[in-house]
Amino acid sequence: MNGSLACWTIAAVLLAGCAQLANEPEGAVVDDESVLSRPAGAPDRTVAYGDEPEQIADVRFGRGRPESRPLLVLIHGGFWRPAYDRAHTGPMSDALATAGWTVATIEYRRVPGRPDLTLGDVARAVDALPALIERHNGKAILIGHSAGGHLVLWAGATRAQAPLAGIVALAPVADLRLGQDRNLGSGAVLAFLGVDAQERPDADPIRLPAPAAAVTIVHGELDDTVPIEVARAYVAVFPGTRLVAPRKTGHYGVIDPLSSAWPSVLAELERLAK
Repeated sequence: MNGSLACWTIAAVLLAGCAQLANEPEGAVVDDESVLSRPAGAPDRTVAYGDEPEQIADVRFGRGRPESRPLLVLIHGGFWRPAYDRAHTGPMSDALATAGWTVATIEYRRVPGRPDLTLGDVARAVDALPALIERHNGKAILIGHSAGGHLVLWAGATRAQAPLAGIVALAPVADLRLGQDRNLGSGAVLAFLGVDAQERPDADPIRLPAPAAAVTIVHGELDDTVPIEVARAYVAVFPGTRLVAPRKTGHYGVIDPLSSAWPSVLAELERLAK
């Protein structure tokens, strides 16, 4: 190919790309799910917080001086379904440890129609882990994504005795009735509870007392898996909640260390640790 033809070919490709971008709807975002399968380093250790096989937590010790910071208790999402476990939070856990936090990424039982197994495991983990893990300041920040966001909000409202420094809910299913009405996750709320959400107000963060610890929700403006209206419904009931809404961010950007939303997550953790 001669030089002139090569230049014309490159120009044509660039023009085609510009035309495609021009045809994208304003504010469109590609929700990059690669973080769910991206490799991550092995945890420093795994601890048990109970006798059941799922009652374990992967621990990554923070770089630097994590003793001056709270322990991060990280709760994974996956719409409470057994197919999704803590493995997909590996890149996030690695990045948090690199940023100086000791992180305990918990597993918990996920049995459709038996929510009390899940809730009981989360309660036990939140109560037990700060004493089982070293290299933190004795307090904990709960951080969870999607269904894990629901679980950290629930734990914050029900574990008053836990030494919590704060809660960071990432794209949480913060209102189970609204999540059921919107058919999030193709019926995920009903599958989790086994009954209509109205019958389990005790499992629904928006129908419980406000957590005693400060709450921040980080929710992408363009999330179409758990729409930001769910977070806004929670904030309307609990106006003391801080809502951070990264622009051009979908459901997975808030757990992806490579995303433009990630600095917002780190900033909120730092704010709660002060």
